Amino acid sequence: MVVCGDDALAHRLAAELHGVYRARVTVVIPGGVPLAEPTGQRMAGGPAATLFGRFTAAVGRVPLPRQPVATPVAAPVADDDPDADAGVRVVEAHALDDGVLTEAGVEGATALALVHDDDEANIHAALRARRLNPRLRLVIRLYNRKLGQHLEDLLDQAARVADPGMDAAELDASATVLSDADTVAPALAATAIAGTSKVVQADGLLLRAAERTPPRPDEIPDPGLCTLALLSSTTSDPGGSEGSDSSGDEGPSLLPGDAEVAAATGRGTVVLDAVSATGSSMPSRRLGSRRVPLASLFSRRLRWSVAGMVIAVLALTLASWRLTGDGLVHAAYLTVLDVLAIDEPALDEPTARKILQLLSGLTGLLLLPVLVAAAFEALGTFRTASALRRPPRGLSGHVVLLGLGKIGTRVLARLREMDIPVVCVEEDPGARGIPLARRLGVPTVTGDVTQEGVLEAAKIQRAHALLALTSSDTTNLEATLYARSVKPRLRVGLRLYDDQFATAVYRTLRAAHPQALTRSRSVSTLAAPAFAGAMMGRQILGAIPVERRVLVFAALHVAGHSQLEGRTVAEAFTPGAWRVIALDAAEPADRQRDLAATYDGDAREPGLVWDLHPGYVLRSQDRVVLAATRQGLGELLAGHARTG
Repeated sequence: MVVCGDDALAHRLAAELHGVYRARVTVVIPGGVPLAEPTGQRMAGGPAATLFGRFTAAVGRVPLPRQPVATPVAAPVADDDPDADAGVRVVEAHALDDGVLTEAGVEGATALALVHDDDEANIHAALRARRLNPRLRLVIRLYNRKLGQHLEDLLDQAARVADPGMDAAELDASATVLSDADTVAPALAATAIAGTSKVVQADGLLLRAAERTPPRPDEIPDPGLCTLALLSSTTSDPGGSEGSDSSGDEGPSLLPGDAEVAAATGRGTVVLDAVSATGSSMPSRRLGSRRVPLASLFSRRLRWSVAGMVIAVLALTLASWRLTGDGLVHAAYLTVLDVLAIDEPALDEPTARKILQLLSGLTGLLLLPVLVAAAFEALGTFRTASALRRPPRGLSGHVVLLGLGKIGTRVLARLREMDIPVVCVEEDPGARGIPLARRLGVPTVTGDVTQEGVLEAAKIQRAHALLALTSSDTTNLEATLYARSVKPRLRVGLRLYDDQFATAVYRTLRAAHPQALTRSRSVSTLAAPAFAGAMMGRQILGAIPVERRVLVFAALHVAGHSQLEGRTVAEAFTPGAWRVIALDAAEPADRQRDLAATYDGDAREPGLVWDLHPGYVLRSQDRVVLAATRQGLGELLAGHARTG
C-alpha cells in the first residue's frame, strides 16, 4: 500500500492500514519543510520525524525503525510476523513525479491513496500512477464532487483500455474518489443539535442511527432495529466521558451483545433506525435564491408609507367621483393628474373640486420624499447584495460556526439544509466558504475569533451552540473557553486532532461546566476508515462517530469470509467487532453493482432487507451491509485474505 499526503489524514490513514489491516505501507510526504501539527506548532527533526511522531501516537505503539523494508507489499501482515512493526517506510519528495512514484513501489503496489490537500496535485499524481500501473487501485481525495465523478470515469476508462481483460469487480474498484469534508460533515453538524440523527448517506443508500439519551426509571427505551453502541453517558451522568479507543472501560461500547444491552440499564445508546434506498444524497430543494425579497429590498417603514399614499389616492378618487358626478375612471385620471401636479388649475370649478385638487397636490408633495427614499433604499440593497450580511439584532437560538474552510463549508451547507440558523466567523475574507455564505444570505463576521469582540458580534451570548472547526486545535480551544466564559451552558462541538488532548480538554471543561455539553471530533479519524476500506477494495459506505470512537458501515460479499459464510445472522454477530444489519436480497444477475449508487428509477432498486431473522443462513452469493469497528473490519478482511 502506498499513501501520499501532506496533512493529518495521511498520517491517520497510514496508521489505519498498518494498525488495523496489518498491511505494509509506504508513505510519501513532502520534503524540505517541516510539517505543521494540527495545533499550529512545528516538530523538530524534519517531516519524517513529524510523520513518525504522529503515526506512533495514532497507532499507540513504540517508535518504529526508520528503514524497515525496501519494497512495499500489498498483502496483510500476519499477526505472528516478527516484522509486523516494520511495515512502514517513509519517502520524502518535493514533487510526485514518475521517479518518486516508482521509488515508492507504485508499479508493484495494490493500492495508492492520494490525500494531499491540493486537488490539482492529487489529479496529476493519479494520471501518472494509472500510466505506470493500469491495475493499481486508486483512492483519491477531492473536494470538488463534480470533478471527482468525471475523474473516476476517466481513470476507469483508462484502466479498461490498458487491460481489456480486467475483471468487472476489480474494474469497479479501480478508482474511488472520496471527500473527507463530505464524509464528516453530517457528524460534525449533528454535534450542534440535540437529538439529531447520525446519518450515513452514500448517494443511493441511507442509514440512519439515532442517539438515545439515558432513559428515566419509568421510561421504556426505543430499541430501534438494533443497538449499535452503549454510550458512556448514564442517567446520573448525562455528559459521559466522551471516550475514545484508548479510554478502556470509561469509553463507549461498540456493537454490544444482547446480554450486555440488557444489563446496561440507564445508559445512553445509539440505535439503528432505518436502512433504505434513496434517490438523491441531499434534499432537492435549493439552498438559496438569487432573487431579492421585497422585505429586504424596502424597509418596513417605507412599505407603510407607500401603503398610506395608495390609500390616500384611492380616497381622493372616491371623493372626486361622488362629489363631481364624473365616472370612476375619469375621477381616477383627474386625481392622478392632480397628485402629479400636471393638471390645469380648477379656477372655474365648484368649491368641492378646488378642495380636492388642493388635497391631491398636498398628497403629491408627500409622495415625493417617499419615492426618493425608495430609490435610495433599492440602490443600497443592490449595492450590498454582494456583501456579507451582519447578524441581526434580535437573533437568538442559532449556531455559531467558526471556520469556513473545506470542512466548515460543508457543515454550513448541511446546517442550512436542516433549516438551522447559523452565524459564521471567518478570519480570511477570501476563504472557500465565503461565497456560499454570501449566496445563502448567512450572517458572517469577519475577524480573528481569538480577538475580543468577535464572538460578541456573532451573538454568542444568545447562541444555542458553538462549532469550532478551524484547522488549529489551539484556536478551537481558545474560542471554546472564551465562549464558555460568556455563556457557561453553551453547547460546544470542537475539532481536535489528538485523542489524549481531547480527553484532557473534555475533563477540564466538564469539571468547570458540569451542566454544559461538550463534544470533540477528529476529522482525520472519521475519514480514515472510508479511505482505508476503499484501498482494501471494499465498499465503505460511511462512518458515524460514537463519542470519539468510529463505527464503520461496509458492504461486502459473503463468499470467502469464513466468519460469515454458512452461519446464521445470529452466529455471524461478533460482539465488539461486526454485525450484519441488512441483506441485499436481489439475485446476483439482477443485483446493482454499486450498492451506494443513486437509484434514479431506471436502474434496479437494491432489494435491501434489514429486518433479518436471526436464523437466516448467509450464503456465498449473498451481499450484506454490516456495521463494524475499525479493528473488527480489519480482522474480517484479514481472515478473507488468508482464506483466499
